[in-house]
Amino acid sequence: MKYLTEFRDGEKAQRISQQIHRLTTRPWAIMEVCGGQTHSILRNGIDQLLPDGIELIHGPGCPVCVTPLNMIDKALAIAARPEVIFCSFGDMLRVPGSRQDLFSVRSEGGDVRIVYSPLDAVQIARKNPDREVVFFGIGFETTAPANAMAVQIARRQEISNFSMLISHVLVPPAIRAIMQSPTCRVQAFLAAGHVCSVMGTWQYPPLAEQYQVPIVITGFEPVDILGGIHATIRQLEAGEAKVENAYARVVTQDGNQAAQQVLKEVFAVTDRHWRGIGEIPASGWKLNSTYRQYDAEDRFQVQNIQTQESPLCHSGEVLQGTIKPIECPAFGKECTPRNPLGATMVSSEGACAAYYNYGRRLEGPT
Repeated sequence: MKYLTEFRDGEKAQRISQQIHRLTTRPWAIMEVCGGQTHSILRNGIDQLLPDGIELIHGPGCPVCVTPLNMIDKALAIAARPEVIFCSFGDMLRVPGSRQDLFSVRSEGGDVRIVYSPLDAVQIARKNPDREVVFFGIGFETTAPANAMAVQIARRQEISNFSMLISHVLVPPAIRAIMQSPTCRVQAFLAAGHVCSVMGTWQYPPLAEQYQVPIVITGFEPVDILGGIHATIRQLEAGEAKVENAYARVVTQDGNQAAQQVLKEVFAVTDRHWRGIGEIPASGWKLNSTYRQYDAEDRFQVQNIQTQESPLCHSGEVLQGTIKPIECPAFGKECTPRNPLGATMVSSEGACAAYYNYGRRLEGPT
């Protein structure tokens, strides 16, 4: 409980906010990479505690949101097969594909199950040897080690009816792509603490140096985020551009070496398409040749799925930070949590969902 109450202390948050106000002399644009940070910022009104000139740009760090449409459609095609038990975390079931979502497939008779760990899917495969069990493995570096372990266990235990539909993406290449965009306004980053708890901080100094942007690793509670913003503005005002760890109670420079070793043994780096953004080179993982037999794309031959995004949805611009959700003409009208046009409105970490759920749809642009 200490790490909840201490980092939700309202008086401490107000003190940091006052320090930020005293420190700031000019406008700055800071991107929080993680969707969990976006929700914390809006839920706690952190952006409203900042000087008027400080803009928080919401980044593409929601794994559900950036899972490409063709991968969602591949999941739908596999889940609809009668021999398949399709397993997923619950946050993927309402993400819209070209024509439907996984809930719709389940309502039409597909065996779609919510699990809380990829190891649950391995157990289901062991108990149902006459069925093909597929786990939808998405996410950033945070969720990848458990998915890698699940594939390792399936291979070790010779469970041949288990496979994984992989759509893992990586944070550092996304930062690089953002900084190389001609529309980039980002002057600093708040990096995601949970990703860095796995991977460490060692990947970020080359990015900070190359693009001359401060990168501050921070957590998700109000005091964490305000502390990260304070550290970021201190660097910006001083003309510095370095990596700073403001989440040292969780993050180390080297990260979780055991988890990184598992990732190295199971995955290979690959180009990855990001929903709403496009292809980013070397920005994802796929199963390497040793574990290729567990690749659901190969097993079910769904590589050539054709997709079609809604023409009304501007979630790609939201993910790139070029517009706020309320600047999308469909926001709160054609697109709501009950009828989402894009994943950013339905995901628990999506920026559009955050604006809708925390009442920002009632305001002008912030």
